[in-house]
Amino acid sequence: MMLNKTIRTGIAVATLLIAPLSAHAADMPGPRYKEPAYIVAPMFSWTGFYVGLNAGYMWGSSQWSGTSNFEVSPKGWLGGGTIGYNFQTGTWVWGIKGDIDYAALKGTADSAFCTGCLFKETWVSTFRGRVGYAYDRWLPYFTGGLAYGNMYMQGPAGGSENKTKAGWTAGAGVEYAFMGAWSAKLEYLYVDLGSATCGMANCGLATDEQVKFKSSIVRVGMNYRF
Repeated sequence: MMLNKTIRTGIAVATLLIAPLSAHAADMPGPRYKEPAYIVAPMFSWTGFYVGLNAGYMWGSSQWSGTSNFEVSPKGWLGGGTIGYNFQTGTWVWGIKGDIDYAALKGTADSAFCTGCLFKETWVSTFRGRVGYAYDRWLPYFTGGLAYGNMYMQGPAGGSENKTKAGWTAGAGVEYAFMGAWSAKLEYLYVDLGSATCGMANCGLATDEQVKFKSSIVRVGMNYRF
C-alpha cells in the first residue's frame, strides 16, 4: 500500500511540473518561412585596355591671309584606329586614348585673289584624356588634348607646301557596352591646328600666305576591351 501511494504521489508531482512547460511550448511561435536572398548582379566595369576602329565625317575652315584674304572650306571623310585605357572609380571613369585616321579632306578657293588655291588634309591624329560618368553600360564623357595633322596648301600655279602641325582638340561623346567586351561610340571633336606658311616661292603667290585651319569631326566607332 505504501508503495502504491508513493507512485501516485510521484505521478501527481510530475504532472504539476510538466503542465507549465506544456503551456509555454504551446505559446511558442512555429517555424517561419524565410524568403530566399536576392543575388545582386555585379556592377559593370569600364576598367581596362581597349582597341578599336572608327569612321566619320570632317569639315573645316582654312583662312588665308597675306596680300589676299580668303577662305577655303574643305570637307570629307576619315577613318582609322584607336587605342586606350580606362580606370573606373565608383561611377567615374578616367582614361587616356590615342588615335590616327586617314582623311580625305579637300577644298578649293573660289576667290579673285587665288583662283584654284587648294587646301587638303590626308591624316589627323589625337592624344587625349577623357572623363566620363558611367550609367552601368552607358558612358557619356568629355575629352581633350593634343592634335596633329598635315596641312597641304597649293597655290594657283600648282606649287605647294605640305607641313605637319600640332594643335589642340576638345569634344564629347557617348559609349555603350554590349556583348561582353564590345562597345560602340558616337563622338564629336573640335580640332585647331593653328597656322602654317604657304611661301610665295613654292605656292606662287605675291607674298607668303598665313594659312589657319580649324575643323570639326563627327565619327562612330567600335571598341574591344581586354
